[in-house]
Order: sequence, then C-alpha cells, then structure tokens
Amino acid sequence: MSCKRFLSLLVLVFGLFWQANSSFAQTQENSPAGSPAAAPIAKEEEKSINITELVFGHVSDSHEWHFFSTTTAEGKENPFALPLPMIIYQSGKGLSVFLSNKFEEWHANEAAGIQVSNSYEGLHIEKGMKEKVIAEDGSAVYDFSITKNVLSMLIGVILLLWLMTAASKNYKYGAMNAPKGFQNFVEIIVIFIRDEVAKPNLGAKAVKFMPLLLTIFFFIWINNLLGLLPGGANFTGNIAVTAFLALVAFIVMLANSNKHFWSHLLNPPNVPFAVKIMLVIIEIMSLFIKPVALMIRLFANMLAGHIVILSVICIIFIFAGMSKVVGGVFVPISLAFSVFMFMLELLVAAIQAFIFTNLTAVFLGQAMEGDHSHDAHDKHAHDAHAHA
Repeated sequence: MSCKRFLSLLVLVFGLFWQANSSFAQTQENSPAGSPAAAPIAKEEEKSINITELVFGHVSDSHEWHFFSTTTAEGKENPFALPLPMIIYQSGKGLSVFLSNKFEEWHANEAAGIQVSNSYEGLHIEKGMKEKVIAEDGSAVYDFSITKNVLSMLIGVILLLWLMTAASKNYKYGAMNAPKGFQNFVEIIVIFIRDEVAKPNLGAKAVKFMPLLLTIFFFIWINNLLGLLPGGANFTGNIAVTAFLALVAFIVMLANSNKHFWSHLLNPPNVPFAVKIMLVIIEIMSLFIKPVALMIRLFANMLAGHIVILSVICIIFIFAGMSKVVGGVFVPISLAFSVFMFMLELLVAAIQAFIFTNLTAVFLGQAMEGDHSHDAHDKHAHDAHAHA
C-alpha cells in the first residue's frame, strides 16, 4: 500500500511540474518578440516572468486548449495545444466556422496591455484578462465558439452520465444485490445527500428534489476535480458558470414558493407599519442576495485555489531568476507547499459542491416553508386531544 501511495505522490509531483512548465512556456509564447520572456535561453539573466499574465492566463477561458510547449535549440517555442472550433456570427456576413489555429501569430499592444492576434477573415482576437473576438470593421460579433471551458463542461457532463449510468445499472431491473465497488461509493453519497441535505431542509418533499440536488452536487464536484488535473480548465472558477448554476437554483426556488413565503416577504405580520416597510426592503434584498451568495462562494473559492497553487509554483521561477542556488534550495519548499495546497483543493472540491447543494436545499425549504405557528397550534391541539 505504501508503494502505491509513493507512486501516487510521484504522479502528483510530475503533474505540478508539468503545470508549471506549461504555464511558463505559455507566457513565453504569448510575449512579444524581443521581450524578456521571448529571449533565447542563452540570455536567461535578461528574462523576467509576468506572474499576473501567467496565472490569469492559465485560469481564464481560451479559444484553444494549451497543454505545454517545447523549446527548439534556437529558443523557439513549439506549443502543444488543441485548436477548438470557432463559431462566429456577424450581421450581414452570416455564420463562420473554423478552427482557432487560424490565429497563430501574436503581438503585444503595450498601450492597452493586451495581446493581439493576426487577422483572419476580417477578425482578430484580443487577449487580456479574457479573450474577445473583434471585427476589424467595427461590426458586432456574436461568439458561439467551443472554448476551453465549454469543452471541459461537455467532458464533465459525459463523465457524469457515464459514471451514474454505470452505478445505477444494478438497479435497472429491480435487482437487490448488495452494492460493490464504485456503485457502493455512489450509494453512500446519495444516502448522505438524502439524509443530511434533502430531508432536514425539505421534509416530505425531499424525494421530489433529490434528482436536482444530486445533479448539482455531482456536476460541481466532477468539474472541480477536472480543473485540478494538469492542463485542466478552470470551469467552476468562471463566474458565468457559477452565475448560471445560481440562477437555476433561484428559478426553482421561486417556482416552488408558496403563499406563506410571499406573505411574510411582502407583509410581515405583527410589526408596526414603519418597521414593516424596512423589513420588506430587507427581505426583498435578501431574496436576490441568496443566489448572489451561491454564485460568489463557489467562484471565489475555486478561482482562489488555482491562483494559490500557481503562485506558489511561480515562486520557484522567481527565486531561480535571482539566483540558481536560491532557486534550487527553494524548489523542495515550494513543491511541498504546492502538494499540500493540491491536497487541500481536493478536499475543497467536495466541500464546495456540498455547500452549494446544501444552500440550494436550504433556500428551497425556506420558499416552501409553512406557517409554523399554525402547525404548532394544530400539533398542540392534537396532543391535547390524545391526552384527553
């Protein structure tokens, strides 16, 4: 067992080094000719690393999936990247479909602080904190491209369907055999979500919302884990993704809300009129703060985890640029902390999926909550009748 753990640690270390090397090479590739990052290796003392560009370039979305780069003897970078389909619609020109490798030459716009690609069919890409397709004639561009995050989402959906189908096949014909292997693992999680999330918050309606809660949990968890793979996409660290997940939870909450929820929201009972106005304003604000909290919590935690790991790895290159001896001494320290952060992110990936699922159930339960005072009165009357 110890041998397996040692091999797993080696794989993890190799993955972290691969991630650092690919990110470092990507910074060199995107830097303009003649800049320090694009200088030959023989002039290593003249190079400098743009940490901000490196880190945010790795965690942001892209029209290609960059894995790593190799360097020729002349110091030229050969990126190993998967070109992705670009689907562009322009009014008057119609739909254009081509691969992203049509934009293969980049130069820096130092005034704007962005990278600009070559032109193709009247289009070019501007790459700053995010990539944006721009029409050279100034017309509107509607980008429906399959970006790195979109492809990562599709992979996550396929994995989710495959894993859940494989785990449920034993129940297809009503088989009652004891679960084993991966099926046993999934059943433990399903029971945990049912007993610790759904039933305490939704009561008798827990079964109705179990498909939604399980889908949210496994979808977020799988994509969180995919983002931790070397070269993986930061899908759940994209605020557009977490905003859509929060919007789904918000719509389901409103669709299943009852009169009691809205009456207490818009007309709080047994309070003075002046206080009632303040309470209504606060309650309406809290109604919209709930999905915003869901959105920001998942986005901030996953993005911060990626940034911390990449930043710690980048410290190796910073110290190596100062002195090779200092850089060599700091490698094991940075690597050990990176491994620790990576292990912590594995835990955070599951915790954040659970928190998002649990808060969704809490908000649903609040929207469907009945009149507690009336229920308590009925229960008291029932108990009095039973004692009589």
